Amino acid sequence: MNSPAASHLLATSPAQSESRLREIPYNYTSFSDREVVVRLLGDEAWTLLSELRAERRTGRSARMLYEVLGDIWVVKRNPYLQDDLLDNPKRRRLLIEALRHRLGEIDQRRQSDDLQRDEKVAALLARARRAVDEFERTFTETADLRKRVAKVLGKLTAKDNIKFDGLSRVSHVTDATDWRVEYPFVVLTPDTEEEMAGLVRGCIELGLTIVPRGGGTGYTGGALPLTWRSVVINTEKLETLSAVEMTQLPGLDDPVPTIRAGAGVVTRRVADTAEQAGFVFAVDPTSADASCVGGNVAMNAGGKKAVLWGTALDNLAWWRMVDPDGNWLDVTRVGHNLGKIHDVDVATFELSWSDGRYAPGHRVIKTKTLEIKGQQFRKVGLGKDVTDKFLAGLPGVQKEGCDGLITAARWVVHRMPAHTRTVCLEFFGQARDAIPSIVEIKNYLDGTGKQRGAILAGLEHLDERYLRAVGYATKSKRGGFPKMVLIGDIVGDDDSVVAAACSEVVRMANGRHGEGFVAVSADARKKFWLDRARTAAIARHTNAFKINEDVVIPLDRMGEYTDAIERINIELSTRNKLRLLDALQTRLNEPLPAAKLDADGVSRDEWLTERTSQALELISRVRGRWDWVLTHLDQPLRDVNDELIEHDLQALLPAIEQRLVSQPDATLFDIVQDRTLRISWKVELLKHFEDMFSGAHLAPVLAEIRPCMRECSRAAFLWHCTCMLVMAMCTPTFL
Repeated sequence: MNSPAASHLLATSPAQSESRLREIPYNYTSFSDREVVVRLLGDEAWTLLSELRAERRTGRSARMLYEVLGDIWVVKRNPYLQDDLLDNPKRRRLLIEALRHRLGEIDQRRQSDDLQRDEKVAALLARARRAVDEFERTFTETADLRKRVAKVLGKLTAKDNIKFDGLSRVSHVTDATDWRVEYPFVVLTPDTEEEMAGLVRGCIELGLTIVPRGGGTGYTGGALPLTWRSVVINTEKLETLSAVEMTQLPGLDDPVPTIRAGAGVVTRRVADTAEQAGFVFAVDPTSADASCVGGNVAMNAGGKKAVLWGTALDNLAWWRMVDPDGNWLDVTRVGHNLGKIHDVDVATFELSWSDGRYAPGHRVIKTKTLEIKGQQFRKVGLGKDVTDKFLAGLPGVQKEGCDGLITAARWVVHRMPAHTRTVCLEFFGQARDAIPSIVEIKNYLDGTGKQRGAILAGLEHLDERYLRAVGYATKSKRGGFPKMVLIGDIVGDDDSVVAAACSEVVRMANGRHGEGFVAVSADARKKFWLDRARTAAIARHTNAFKINEDVVIPLDRMGEYTDAIERINIELSTRNKLRLLDALQTRLNEPLPAAKLDADGVSRDEWLTERTSQALELISRVRGRWDWVLTHLDQPLRDVNDELIEHDLQALLPAIEQRLVSQPDATLFDIVQDRTLRISWKVELLKHFEDMFSGAHLAPVLAEIRPCMRECSRAAFLWHCTCMLVMAMCTPTFL
């Protein structure tokens, strides 16, 4: 994902802008009118409709066409209505007749005096009639396919596990992303692992696209159906869980503590089982209370403990899956090093396929040995690399369910040293100022601290956007909001050594615009980590998604990277706001509506002219200010005094003087980045417009210009989500 792609999102054409005016009734979805028309009638239909709308004469025909599309769309996007119409043929017939009647009314209203316009209307009607015909056929196809699915899959699992009902389909249309593309045709909830291979084979026979799903906590859209002919196989009932068992792993001399878990076991249950036996389960994603084992394998989940024991891949001793042919595939790690996989020269895996028509492992089809260089699993200086989904051909792990369905796994668990302390480091100022301290801390704990017996057992980085999203309460008394927070567990068998390491880490943070705090008791440490657990609430901030793929960039380049992303964000956001000014200026130069004025001696035109002139003058001042900021981001702060006064920003001078004391080479970009200087259309435009056009008599003016501002807000939101996606994908995990 890069800036040109995001720039394209912000480059809104007139047709696209118009498409966001909602005229299709019952459209409670996130699809715009344009998207609905394109999906139901095709791309050319929207072009025809836009041309006809531009020369609309009465609008009644357009409203009737939109009513037809609205009726079709609301049924397509509501499984409960679909079920109701499937169960009531008479009601369905009446609906189809009503749709065709409306199209007939449109046909009768066609005017033959304009042949070119008449041809456009005829083309639209032909497409609409085909859409109604297809809509009608859908019910027959759905009923027939449901019978086939029930017949084929009913032999392989209990009939209650084959779910066509609206509740099941609605519950499985999305995951934690809240994206809804297509509703699944059917949801399967098998009772046992043994049913899985047969169900996959049955779905292949039926021509259904298979979507595996566990807890539905993913933020990458891996569990989203993308076609209506899809089946979601929910593995939550596969919840067999063993106690911690001393297991003889292939290639090792001594037994190793392990846990076997079904794909539907919630991650927290595995962790609790390990803890009760005095061990630690290394996989610890923020979604541990809801995510499942199958997803941990498929996503190669990590978490705060990845710094010590690595991600899921590093801790898997064995896993079982159903491949795309419906056969069983067992993958066994040979000679497990009980640590991070990239620390070994060669990692060996034994692959064994068995016939899916029988019990797992009953009839072996073929075997294969994979020998993969340990370094191939990680890029130098990085942690998990999701750009390499192939992983040298190793099945299952990090494939997000694309090469099979995980059914069970055996995990290596670990012993934690006797003493643990948690440090919380809050860094203020610019990210690039804090990064050297983080690098220094990481090097110390990997070197001197580790030699003395202090080990870094968990580490999580939270940037400013995460912190604001979860309502982080700073522990510092210095005031202000931290730019980033680092939370880490330092462990060891000697409490004095652990305490000394924590003190050294806090000292390093204090030297780089940071402040450190140490928690000793279990309750205090839990509170420190609570903010990390809340980072799943990032969806509140973006209304779309959070991605924490444990991808990293080189840690010493983190500050540089953060600045680059923020620079792109600021530039694109400012350009988008300048487009808003263009749209507002164009609208204000056109005739504006207003209610009847009661003011004595003031005509309607005089009143509007005066307010419009004030608004245009405001736009001119704001444009000059935003243009100057955009084109002078690299200008040193020591040289901007005159320009600040010229653009009504003299209130910033005291803050800038204070900034120059600590950072003599600071630039305009620095104070925009830390929000000392804010570019806000709500504060600089909307607030003043509401004052200028206040009162009931000028309410129609505000109603005319508000859509321009909403369009700016939507485009800015899309770009912000893009930046959040890129930045979240590069969250450090310090492997």
